[in-house]
Amino acid sequence: MPAATALRRMLPKPPPWARPPLWVAMYHSIADTADDPYRVTVSPVRFARQLHWLRDRGLRGVSVRELLAATAEGRARGLVGLTFDDGYADFVDSALPLLLRHGFTATVYALPGRLDGENGWDTAGPRKPLLSEDGIRRIADAGMEIGSHGLTHVSLPEADDTALAAETRESRILLEEITGRPVDGFCYPYGQVDPRAVRAVRAAGYRYACAIDPGPHTGAYALPRVHIGEDDISWRLTAKRVLHPLRRRRPADLPAAWPGPAVVAP
Repeated sequence: MPAATALRRMLPKPPPWARPPLWVAMYHSIADTADDPYRVTVSPVRFARQLHWLRDRGLRGVSVRELLAATAEGRARGLVGLTFDDGYADFVDSALPLLLRHGFTATVYALPGRLDGENGWDTAGPRKPLLSEDGIRRIADAGMEIGSHGLTHVSLPEADDTALAAETRESRILLEEITGRPVDGFCYPYGQVDPRAVRAVRAAGYRYACAIDPGPHTGAYALPRVHIGEDDISWRLTAKRVLHPLRRRRPADLPAAWPGPAVVAP
């Protein structure tokens, strides 16, 4: 064994709080922003500029699955996780071509219980179409990761046991049937997470889950993310990038390796 390698193995690993946190960006819809009461929409023009901002700084957007695999192998430097909640249909025509142009990947969290439906949970509107089975397949075939956002977009902490099982376990099974690929990631609707929801996600066979600002629940099954909106021009993105390590801690329970496909618990 080379002396340098032996020395590195002898040195103590830095504690989790001393390692840089993962930077995972949270998007929703890429479309016209004229009517956007919940501030979940980024225009295609702004999104294109945000991707240019990443590329110009030597950063590459990747799916969360790719980010975690790279982290486990110690090669995550310069990678930024890109996630899209709610499974909006506009991803196919507005976001996907721009991501492919830059050589980026991303994770789309879809709702298999609302295929070809709309975002009825946003009571103030506007109504936005959601992905179909064909749209989900096209995204997966293009190299993007498909994750689950639950079955129908309900708050998991408020769900009873039957609904909780459907939102986690059944949604994963349906998405795997649609894509023909393993579904590794879950994203909590509304970012709402508690220990019971975490246990359900783990039991359903997912390898990780994303939240927004999970606080004490932060971990591999409640990864924090940074909201990116229409107002995030260059200086705001820079500020979020700089401040992120100060506001978020790195989960201490990230897997040391990225094994083969997970198996749905019986």
